[in-house]
Amino acid sequence: MAAKPPISAGRSFAPAARTRAAITKRLAAQTGQMSTAVVTEMEARHPWYSQLSAEERSWVNMVANEGINGFVEWFANDTASDLDPARIFNVAPRSLTRKVSLHQTVDLIRTTIDVVEEQIGQLMPRGDRNVLQTAILHYSREIAFASAEVYARAAESRGSWDERIEALIVDAVVRSDANEDLLSRASTLGWHAQAPVVVAIGTMADGDFTGLRKDAEKLGLVAMAALHGERQVIMLSPSSPDAEPDQQASIGWVESLAAHFGPGPIVVGPAVSGLAKASQSARAALSGARSAKAWPEGPRILTAQDLLPERALSGNGQARRELVDLVFKPLADAGGDLLETCVSFSDNGGSVEATARALFVHPNTVRYRIKRIAEVTGYSPNAARDAYVLRLAITLGRQHSH
Repeated sequence: MAAKPPISAGRSFAPAARTRAAITKRLAAQTGQMSTAVVTEMEARHPWYSQLSAEERSWVNMVANEGINGFVEWFANDTASDLDPARIFNVAPRSLTRKVSLHQTVDLIRTTIDVVEEQIGQLMPRGDRNVLQTAILHYSREIAFASAEVYARAAESRGSWDERIEALIVDAVVRSDANEDLLSRASTLGWHAQAPVVVAIGTMADGDFTGLRKDAEKLGLVAMAALHGERQVIMLSPSSPDAEPDQQASIGWVESLAAHFGPGPIVVGPAVSGLAKASQSARAALSGARSAKAWPEGPRILTAQDLLPERALSGNGQARRELVDLVFKPLADAGGDLLETCVSFSDNGGSVEATARALFVHPNTVRYRIKRIAEVTGYSPNAARDAYVLRLAITLGRQHSH
């Protein structure tokens, strides 16, 4: 399959030929320093890079260097009709696709782009920076698709091609980098763009997702799966495009497919409407997966919301906001001294009588308020885990209020 040429070139960002030529000349003068910075960052950021042989590292470096040179040429051109983004991979032998995985290739591309963006900000004149940083984002998308097509040509079957496209899509969703072109490719795998999606993350099983896809199909689902570091990421969606997001149903799907995960907790993100919003589910699930070790007593299958306290304590801003918006604010807005009662009940070790004495009310009033707290927030002060969530939400809410 021939790679598609980029949809735009330098003229799109710097229409005046003289201006574009001047920027290109200044950019070309910095490519050597950029290439060196990319190698340094690869060594620092990716352990797998250091594990390659010297020859294999040189191939990777050549691809990165060709990518930078290709960007200069791409930016300089009036038209993209004669430029093939897959060309940058031609400097390395085809056997490199067996040594460096697609996921690692995505790492290579992302690192190169990150470094080039940073170097543009440091090395280029201020007047050149905005146009070049916008251009590098467009160019990086074309290279990302080119990498998938290179791996597709190296694959021996249509199934392998699907797996690599899957890996690219899942990686983009996890990194919140999905765009319309990428989402359109998902349709070739049977995905409906507007159907509900849920992301589940756990430890890696055997790395073979064939059985997972078959079992998901039996449940009336479409599944995408890929490895993300030491974890595996699974995206599930109903085969019917008319289904509505259903968190409880999503948990049931994951329970049915739990055997395809490795040991340890499985964290389920919120069900969202459409693949374009899948990153929301992925971010929450990934945050939960990173924080789940702080609650080893928890069940094997957890929702990201189950782990709001652990996520908040690990610094996740979304979890902090949810605790404030979904727990503290409803409690404070409900009135009826519910907030004061919740704090006092916690301070008095969950004793109704001690709380009643502290608040100068009848014990039945305390019992009524505790029931109201559960109705308003969904968390009962009588349950130890819920009480923990309530107290942390109140602490964060009070901090947020001052």
